[in-house]
Amino acid sequence: MLKCRTVWKKLAPLARASSNVCRQNVRRTGLTNGRIPAHVPAAHMSTGPAGGGRENQLYILLVGATFLGGGVYAYRTVKGDQQRYQERIDEISSRPHRVATQVPAAPILSEPPAAEATEKETVPEPEPEAAPSPEEPSPPAPDTEVVAPSETTEPPPEPSPPSEPSPAEVIEPPPAELAEAPPIELIEPPPAELAEAPPIELIEPPPAELAEAPPAELTELSPAPVVESEPTAAAESPAAEPPESQPEVVAESGVDIVPASLKVPSHTPYLLIGGGTASFAAARSIRARDPGAKVLIVTDEPDLPYMRPPLSKELWFSDDPTVTETLRFKQWNGKERSIYFQPASFYIPPEELESAENGGVAVLTGRKVVHMDVRGNKVKLDNDTEISYDKCLIATGGMPRNLQVIERAGEEVMEKTTLFRKIEDFKSLDKVSRNINSITIIGGGFLGSELACALGRRSNESGLEVIQMYPEKGNMGKVLPEYLSNWTTEKVKSEGVKVISEALVKSVTCKDDKLEIQLKDGRLVKTDHIVAAVGLEPNVDLAKSAGLEVDSDFGGFRVNAELQARSNIWVAGDAACFYDIRLGRRRVEHHDHAVVSGRLAGENMTGANKPYWHQSMFWSDLGPDVGYEAIGIVDSSLPTVGVFAKATAKDTPKAATEKSGTGIRSESETEDTATSPVASSTPAPAMVQHKDDYGKGVIFYLRDKVVVGIILWNVFNRMPIARKIIKDGEEHADLNEVAKLFNIHED
Repeated sequence: MLKCRTVWKKLAPLARASSNVCRQNVRRTGLTNGRIPAHVPAAHMSTGPAGGGRENQLYILLVGATFLGGGVYAYRTVKGDQQRYQERIDEISSRPHRVATQVPAAPILSEPPAAEATEKETVPEPEPEAAPSPEEPSPPAPDTEVVAPSETTEPPPEPSPPSEPSPAEVIEPPPAELAEAPPIELIEPPPAELAEAPPIELIEPPPAELAEAPPAELTELSPAPVVESEPTAAAESPAAEPPESQPEVVAESGVDIVPASLKVPSHTPYLLIGGGTASFAAARSIRARDPGAKVLIVTDEPDLPYMRPPLSKELWFSDDPTVTETLRFKQWNGKERSIYFQPASFYIPPEELESAENGGVAVLTGRKVVHMDVRGNKVKLDNDTEISYDKCLIATGGMPRNLQVIERAGEEVMEKTTLFRKIEDFKSLDKVSRNINSITIIGGGFLGSELACALGRRSNESGLEVIQMYPEKGNMGKVLPEYLSNWTTEKVKSEGVKVISEALVKSVTCKDDKLEIQLKDGRLVKTDHIVAAVGLEPNVDLAKSAGLEVDSDFGGFRVNAELQARSNIWVAGDAACFYDIRLGRRRVEHHDHAVVSGRLAGENMTGANKPYWHQSMFWSDLGPDVGYEAIGIVDSSLPTVGVFAKATAKDTPKAATEKSGTGIRSESETEDTATSPVASSTPAPAMVQHKDDYGKGVIFYLRDKVVVGIILWNVFNRMPIARKIIKDGEEHADLNEVAKLFNIHED
C-alpha cells in the first residue's frame, strides 16, 4: 500500500501535465476548425495525449540515451588513458635499469645508431654489428627513445617490451609522421618526457642523407649536421638522458662545443666581455664593492687575464731560455714576477659560478661574443650559447692594424709578417727571430721603438740584422719634439738597429724566400721577416648587433662621463671613446687608461655613478737605461717647452721600479694625488740646451698657452704633480718655474 502511494505521488504530476497538454492541443484544434468537438471521451484524458505527447517522450528518451552513451564512452576513454599512462610511467622508470644491464658497451660509442640501440635492448646479444643494413643508420639512441612513445600511444601494447620498436619501425615512418611526434609527447607523457621532445629536431635531415652514411662512419665520427645539433639538445635538456652518455660524447667527438655549452652559466649578474687589463680591473673593483658578486669574464684568447706591456719590454731582456713558456721576467729592479695578474687558483670554474655561495670571478677562455641583444639583456657566443646578464662591460680592446700593401701582397707575404699584440705573437716572434738573419720593423711609435731596441740588443749576440723604418723624420716623431726625436733615434741606433727614416712603403713582394720592400723614393730593402707596428684598430664588432654608437673621429664605442653606452652597459679600455672634461673627447690606448677606466666602470656597475675625471698616464722604455712617462695630449704638432738637467744613475727605469716595487708603474701612480708640491730651490738652467744634456727633463705641450700634456723624460714617481698641473688648466707665464715642481735639478 505504501509503495503504491509513493509511486502515485511520483506519477501524478506527470499525468496532470499530460492532461494539460492534451486539453491545450484539443483547444487549438477546435479554434482552428471553428468548433469544439463534443465527442471526446473523458476516459482518454487520463491515458495520455493522442498526438504530440508521444513525440515528446521519444525525444526525451533519445536525449537520455545520448547522454548515457556519452558518459559510458567518456568513462571508458578516461579509464584507458589512465591505463596507458601508467604503463608508460612503468616503462620509463625501468628504462635506465635495462640500458645499464643489457647494454654494457653502449657508453663506449660516441653516437650509436638508433637501430643498434634498440636492438641491444630487445636482443640479449650485445654485439653492435648484429644487424648491419643500409637502412640501419638513423638518429642517435636518445632520438629512438623519443620516437617510441608516439608508437606506443597509437597501437595497443604488445606482450613484448612495448616501447622499443624494431629497426624497421624507426626508419619506415615518413617525415610528416616524425614531425607529428612532439604534439603527442606534449599531451600525455609526464614532465620528464617533455624534456626529451627537443631532440626530435635531429631527425630533420632528409632520410636519404641518413641512409647514405655507412654504419662505420657513425662509430668513428658523426656527420656534421648531427654534431652541430647535439649541443642544442644538451643545453635544452641536460637531465633528460642518462648522465654517463654526455661525457662519452665529449671524449669521442673531439669537439669542445658540448662541454662549453654545459659549463657556461646561463645567467650572470656581471658579464665582462674581453679578458684584458680593463676587464680584470673592473672585476677586482666589483668584488671590492660587492664581495658576494658573481663575475664572468668571456675572452677569445686561451689565456687568463695578463698585462701586455712586458710583451714588448722586460720579457725580451730575460736570460731565462724558457721565458716563452714560463712568461716570468725580471723587472729592472731585479725582482721576478709573472705577466698574469693572478694565478689560476684565484678564479673559480665557470660551471661553479652560479652555485658559489660567496661569488667569485670566473673566466671563460677561447670563446667570443658574436651577438649582443641589448633589449633582452643577453649575448650569444660563437658556439651559439646564450648568456643573460644584469650588467655588462664591453672591454674588447683592439686589433693591430696592417699595411694595405702587405694585405694585398698575398698569403706568402702574410706568412712572413707578424702583427704584434698577444702572447702567441710574442712566442712566435721570439722563435722566428732566432731562426732568421734579418727582420724589419715597420713603425716608429711606442711598440715599434720598443721592439726595435729589444731585438737590437739581441742582435749583438746572435748577429741578427734589425731594421726599423717609419715615415717620420725621427723615432717617436709624432710624439716627441724634433730635437728629442733625433736624440732618441741615435739611442736606438746605438742598440744595434739600422734606422730608415722618411720611408713610405710602396709594395712588398716575396722572391727567393726573401721579402723585398720597395719604398716610394726608390729604395729597396730585403729582409726575412716583417713586424707591422702601425697602430691599433678598436674592436667594435658588437656595435651593429647591440645598436651602440661608434665615434666617427676617434673610433671606439661612444660613452658618457660615467663610461656608459646604455643604462646597464659600460665600455672601458682601448675600445672606449670618452669625454674628458678637461681635454675634450678622447680615446686612449695605454695600460694605465685600461686600469683606471676598468676600475671606474666596475665601481659604476655597482652603483657609484662617478664621472671619469682621472688623467691616465702611459710610459715607454727604450731598454733599462732610458724611459719616459707621459700624460695628457702629447702631440709633436703642438708647441712644446722642454726643461732638462743632467741625469744620474738614479734617473733610469730601474730606479722607478725599485721604489714602486712593480714593473707596471701606473699601478702605483694612479692611486696618488698631488696637493701642494714644493718647488726646488736649486736654480734652473736655460730651457734650451745641448742635445747631449737630454739626460732627464720635463716637456710641456701647450694649447692656447695652457699645458695640455707633459712628458717626464727619465723622471719617475712625479706623475701626480703633472696630473694636477693639467687638471688646474691654468696659463703659466714661466714654465721654467713650473719645472721646479718636479725637482729635476736635485741629485
